[in-house]
Amino acid sequence: MTEATAPAEPLERLAEAGVSVWLDDLSRTRLTSGGLAGLVRTGHVVGVTTNPSIFQAAIGSGEGYEEQLADLAVRGVTVDEAVRMMTTADVRDAADVLRPVYDATGGRDGRVSIEVDPRLAHDTAATVAEARQLAWLVDRPNVMVKIPATRAGLPAITEVLALGISVNVTLIFSLERYREVMDAYLAGLEKAQAAGLDLASIHSVASFFVSRVDGEIDKRLEKTGTDEALALRGRAALANARLAYEAYEEVFGGPRWTALGGARANRQRPLWASTGVKDPAYKDTLYVDELVAPGTVNTMPEATLRAAADHADVRGDTVTGGYAQARADLAAVERQGVSYDDVVRQLEDEGVAKFEAAWGDLLDAVALSLRSKGVDGE
Repeated sequence: MTEATAPAEPLERLAEAGVSVWLDDLSRTRLTSGGLAGLVRTGHVVGVTTNPSIFQAAIGSGEGYEEQLADLAVRGVTVDEAVRMMTTADVRDAADVLRPVYDATGGRDGRVSIEVDPRLAHDTAATVAEARQLAWLVDRPNVMVKIPATRAGLPAITEVLALGISVNVTLIFSLERYREVMDAYLAGLEKAQAAGLDLASIHSVASFFVSRVDGEIDKRLEKTGTDEALALRGRAALANARLAYEAYEEVFGGPRWTALGGARANRQRPLWASTGVKDPAYKDTLYVDELVAPGTVNTMPEATLRAAADHADVRGDTVTGGYAQARADLAAVERQGVSYDDVVRQLEDEGVAKFEAAWGDLLDAVALSLRSKGVDGE
């Protein structure tokens, strides 16, 4: 997206409605070309998220990384170290681009996320150690370390927050797990407070995945094939997200939060992730238009950001008035024989597996690059 081709009106309205627009993408060329800086300056982008798939696409292409790869090859580093050095360099540079936003918003926005090695998703201690290492390597106050909301990830979230490290909790699909994530966040703040840390400096978002829910549930509804089932396509993901926001309002309006809020703690904002529409039959800004609510983040791949800048239908809060209908929609899906619990369990497992596979592909690509320069990288 260029500054000249990005009409800003819908994105301005999103910001006015309390939605922070983050870009779900990062690459060396986006940084060196000034593209990211342009989006921040004129495109209403106030944050960046990354994940293993994004880095696999960026670094796997090799574009923009040639000089650093040559230096790493001369040093004889391992493949894992080479990947860590390249990803943290990109996140550090992006954090510098976003630093004015971070300063202007008191740390609320201007954030750049980097994910722990997905191979550690089921190892609590290793996740905590990796998070500490990433925060140290990036060495920017506006970095957020991404930790998946697996069973092992929950205590890691608490421990990392207790160290004063801001966290982006990722791969949240179920309402039950989301409540556990919020509990882990509050527990981390309580431990940080007991350790004497300034709670105002700790921020977090909870990345609730959207389009993947429709992708799986729609597939099952289509297999059922009845008129009633087919009429429910494209409704489950929005219902799930709206009920997540209802849970957010409940938890961050409760007595446990009141004590922490009085100590200048920040709410853990819901972040709508996986907002690119997978089904071409749906409007390309569906998960932007229908998930507008105060105090949220919407992280968009570039295609969705372009579409939202051009023609998003921002008409105010489209979440808080829809809780009863959301419950009715999920109940109707269940009546068609589609198990919500089975779907969200499968999506979490697949999410971790997809990121592991992307990370493996990235390691293979970097190993090949290092070998081509006379270093085996093992």
